[in-house]
Amino acid sequence: MCGRRAMRGPALPRVKHATLDEALAAAARSSHGLVFVDATERETSLSWAQVYGRARRTAAGLQRLGVSPGERVALLLPTSPGFMDAFFGALLAGAVPVPLYPPVRLGRLDEYHRSTARMLEVSGAAVVLTDAKVRLLLGASVAAARPRLGCHTVDEVSREEGDLVVSVTPEALALIQFSSGSTVDPKPVALRHGHLMAQLAALEAELPPAPGQAPVGVSWLPLYHDMGLIGCLLSAVYYPGSMVLLPPEVFLARPALWLRALSRHRGFVSPAPNFAYGLCLKRVKDAELEGVDLSAWRYALNGAEPVSLETLRRFTERFSRWGFQAGALRPVYGLSEASLAVTFPPAGRGPHAVGVDARVLATERRVVDGSREVVSVGRPVPGFEVQVRDGLGQVLPERRVGRVFVRGPSVMAGYFGLSEATQRSLDAEGWLDTGDLGFEQDGELFLTGRAKDVVIIRGANHAPQEFEECLETVEGLRTGCAVALGFTPEGEQDEALLILAEQAPGAEVEGLEERVREAVVAGTGVRPHTVRVLVPGTLPRTSSGKLRRSEALRRYLAGELSAPKKVGTVGLVVEMAKSALALARAGGHEG
Repeated sequence: MCGRRAMRGPALPRVKHATLDEALAAAARSSHGLVFVDATERETSLSWAQVYGRARRTAAGLQRLGVSPGERVALLLPTSPGFMDAFFGALLAGAVPVPLYPPVRLGRLDEYHRSTARMLEVSGAAVVLTDAKVRLLLGASVAAARPRLGCHTVDEVSREEGDLVVSVTPEALALIQFSSGSTVDPKPVALRHGHLMAQLAALEAELPPAPGQAPVGVSWLPLYHDMGLIGCLLSAVYYPGSMVLLPPEVFLARPALWLRALSRHRGFVSPAPNFAYGLCLKRVKDAELEGVDLSAWRYALNGAEPVSLETLRRFTERFSRWGFQAGALRPVYGLSEASLAVTFPPAGRGPHAVGVDARVLATERRVVDGSREVVSVGRPVPGFEVQVRDGLGQVLPERRVGRVFVRGPSVMAGYFGLSEATQRSLDAEGWLDTGDLGFEQDGELFLTGRAKDVVIIRGANHAPQEFEECLETVEGLRTGCAVALGFTPEGEQDEALLILAEQAPGAEVEGLEERVREAVVAGTGVRPHTVRVLVPGTLPRTSSGKLRRSEALRRYLAGELSAPKKVGTVGLVVEMAKSALALARAGGHEG
């Protein structure tokens, strides 16, 4: 048995509501709501009272359709009022929403259909809810999974008058969200109403607005993943507050719209992965920020992927001219299996890092002072405990690298329908094996990588980020589009370093491989055995945009690492025709 010592967060505050349904009913009595921003910065508003009313109507439609309490309702919808109708409507019908990502990478549609059909089957979805545009491409997924009640648009389901609220308990299943799948296929994380209420109470405790400041958040994050759904949308329900929502594709096309929305609405909280801060540095022009004021942005959370201290320093330096404050930056840690947040650093401090000797860390898994900076992700949020353990399950002392285990009131019930996978991840005492590696220092957690991503070179265990960070400033590479992998070259016995990196669109390829090698050697002292420069879009990603390192290695070794197909207008029409035919054959209720 492991020792009892653990990093512990403060006590969880009293939970304000028993279920999400109760929280939404309470929010409907407030003056707050949602604001949807499109690519032209045109805004559409919905009060929580309107959201609640529309959801009750959709719930009645789902009941008419034949959806029973406890059944799963798959949602394949963009950021829109329709998503709110479907998500909250499923909840009020006593059903379980399963948000999945709509088809966005048209050059990877075959891959998308395989993945989506699998998730529909694993979750046991009774019905798919979508909109008219997305349904044009869903045929193959629906035909393969054959949900009992087919595929319908939200408009169809909520067309008739109706009003339904089914009573549920805190123990009832409230959500199935799929893990990101960066190292394995996404797993269905089962979360109860009680889990979500505990997580939302912890988030509110960590993220209070300033006295007199309106609780307004801003997010472009997808609503089919925990940071966008739970951390943003459901948090706004719980406070209650207002949430300004931009579609992810709008942010990616024009990152300045995120900052402009924060300024326009005086948003106090907005989270994003590290790449988003880098994208703003690269793509936002000063002229786009005329009149912008970021001084109300108290909590610029950075999570979901490794944090680059250099990127955050440059972001602060650049955007301080518009009122952004370094203390707003908060590198955080969480995962789907914990509902979301596990550790947060103190508010207002800004990023905190320790310098470590990379060689000793890699060879001896212990921390001694050195030049490689590792960023703190803080201490456990209210109600949570964190332990760092060795391979035998013993709790390690400070400054020793081990596997991160967490326990808390919002840790999942398990993976839906996957008892063996649940038993591998959750022990009898409720401790969750995160699969992440890290160390403790001064009561805070520092992450060093994923156990399954470790690159072993000459007996030393390296986190892939050590090598990938060296490539951030290499001209000609796409930002955040490179993976470092360990592989055994043909005819050799020892593992060597492989770098797969995407070139920036229009960049000159000549000499790029050698520049990559030089950057890695200069930063780590390790020379890559093989460097491959790839066409943009080649590296496989999760639905939330994380790079899938192990899948990239599998495809490379199998000779299957290829660029996505180019889909023009004719190709799109062909795909839509194939989809319609597949839906018709499956009895997919085309409308």
